[in-house]
Amino acid sequence: MKLVKSLKGLGSGVWEIALRHQTNAYRTVYALELDDAVWVIHAFQKKSPKGIKTAKQDIDLIRLRIKRLKEYLK
Repeated sequence: MKLVKSLKGLGSGVWEIALRHQTNAYRTVYALELDDAVWVIHAFQKKSPKGIKTAKQDIDLIRLRIKRLKEYLK
């Protein structure tokens, strides 16, 4: 299993780390390339009722946090 992958649709420098522990799946989404720092945007236990796809509410929250972080760093 690939642990780190680019998260499509959210711009360059947005990555996802996928971890498993026992029967649970966890995701950490972070953005690179922002002022030479690694920023943790969102972390959660994956409980999607529809397979491996990340829930829309999590994607929306990640998108909002990236927007706010970019505004903060201006």
